Amino acid sequence: MAIQWFPGHMTRARRQIQEKLKLIDVVIELLDARLPMSSRNPMIDEILGNKPRLILLNKSDLADPELTARWQEVFLKEGHKAIAIDASSGTNVQSIPVEARKQLEEKFAKQIAKGMKPRAVRALIVGIPNVGKSTLINKLAGRQVAATGDRPGVTKGQQWIRVGSELELLDTPGILWPRFEDQMVGYRLAATGAIKDQILNVEDIAFYALRYLTTHYEEQVKQRFEIEELPPQLDEDPNAVVAVMEDIGRRRGCLVSGGRVDLEKASGIILRELRSGKLGRITFETP
Repeated sequence: MAIQWFPGHMTRARRQIQEKLKLIDVVIELLDARLPMSSRNPMIDEILGNKPRLILLNKSDLADPELTARWQEVFLKEGHKAIAIDASSGTNVQSIPVEARKQLEEKFAKQIAKGMKPRAVRALIVGIPNVGKSTLINKLAGRQVAATGDRPGVTKGQQWIRVGSELELLDTPGILWPRFEDQMVGYRLAATGAIKDQILNVEDIAFYALRYLTTHYEEQVKQRFEIEELPPQLDEDPNAVVAVMEDIGRRRGCLVSGGRVDLEKASGIILRELRSGKLGRITFETP
């Protein structure tokens, strides 16, 4: 299944970002800690150029902590500080204004040397849909200033939000790129909820997710769904993955006439439990 999704408002968002760049001091790039590369929009490098950048690995409470630490090392080698945060609970969120200001230490030192008082840092916050931008902004601002929702495409326009006396944020709609060169990127994004389920084949996405989970997080799958043993060679045998899906469906009461398993309903259960963290802390990409 080919996954493509590029609503018209995302084209406008790209143009608007380019128009606002001259006002921006630093870019705050929000990624999903569970898939740091797949949730990193390749258009952003092209659009932003050499602007100072701070990377936030959001939803780190749902991600494998060992792999998150390795991803932080990868980004640091690229020259970008990466902070593991959880916008919903507020974990590490208060360090963001300080870290954003650190990106401009040299510039502000020169201003102070000239007798100037540095103004608030103007930051552009960017990220793909449903990565948690609005939740993060509300947490930083300490009030409801941005619309939130557990679905992609909630933010439709741009707005400036003041965070204390030292940071001003420009929110933008989430941007996905027009085409996924690697279809696995699309599957990872779909599995974690970055793409609207209504335009997807849910069974295909659940099949991909379960195949990955049974290969890399076998014990967590067995424990959550109370399965004693999984079939061997799940990463090589598609029929074995379907058999596990059917087993999960039977255990969760997803049965239709004739005792058959409703795979669509079973798929929904698998994806909901994955996205909510009930399957444990899972990362879909390894550095």
